Amino acid sequence: MSLVVITERDAARRSYWIDEISRLSGDFGIDAERVERAISQEIGDQGIPALLGHLRLCGVIPERYRPGSSEEKLYSKYTDIVIHEAYRSLGCTSIVLKERADVADVECVCGRFSFVADAKAFRLSRTAKNQKDFKVQAMDNWKHGKPFAMLVCPVYQLPSRTSQIYQQAAARSVCVFTYTHLAVLVRYAELVGEERSVALLHEIFKTVAAMNPSKSASAYWQAVNRTLLDYDARMSDIWREEKLASIEAIRLAQDESLQFLASERERIMRLSREDAIREVIRSHKIDKRIRAVRSVADNGLLEIV
Repeated sequence: MSLVVITERDAARRSYWIDEISRLSGDFGIDAERVERAISQEIGDQGIPALLGHLRLCGVIPERYRPGSSEEKLYSKYTDIVIHEAYRSLGCTSIVLKERADVADVECVCGRFSFVADAKAFRLSRTAKNQKDFKVQAMDNWKHGKPFAMLVCPVYQLPSRTSQIYQQAAARSVCVFTYTHLAVLVRYAELVGEERSVALLHEIFKTVAAMNPSKSASAYWQAVNRTLLDYDARMSDIWREEKLASIEAIRLAQDESLQFLASERERIMRLSREDAIREVIRSHKIDKRIRAVRSVADNGLLEIV
């Protein structure tokens, strides 16, 4: 596949991290800290190009990771680490929070304002766009006194016509953003410095907070995109290049996913009858469900009189 913006090194880096996340220790906390240290060191060594490579490609969960698996959960934490590094590159003080429930995953302080953030990633095979997947209302609850929140998503998985997530975003001062937009900000910070890039980030938050709540995707993104593009005439060149990068990222992710699914189909076709039966039993979690059924017993509540 011919690539213009995304490099072969970016593609190789993604393949490396997909494999690396599969090498689990079995302890989520230890694994997440290990990934955070390694990503931070990698970006420290290779600079902004490495960060941009992650931002452009991290929004797709690999098809090889089973839904609900430890790999998938660690991949989700990896995307939080990526946006944390992006905020740091803008000049914000950022941390990845260790708590697992009822909090956002990233917390940032940027001079005069602060916010919480969360990253979302999806499989390309995902079809339904359920508003609950985006957790806009939850992000509002997780501000804990901060004025803003940001939800970073892959651009091609966001609703393109109407959705309650845009209405909720405007009503609750939760900025729905994309990895592409964040990459634009990272590149702008490299061009003009941290002060102006943080000021622009603040303007984006204020734009969302000032919106008239509407389900219209067009109204929401026109306001956000114009805030970016009108801020500096030099932004248009960065914008065009990152738009191209987003198209290349889709093509690269499609190739990756289709190759895996084709190999998985071939593997299943080659199974013996006995292996195929075992595969179906395992995929339906029959044994686990049997154990759960057998574990149910009288809990004694009716003996309490």
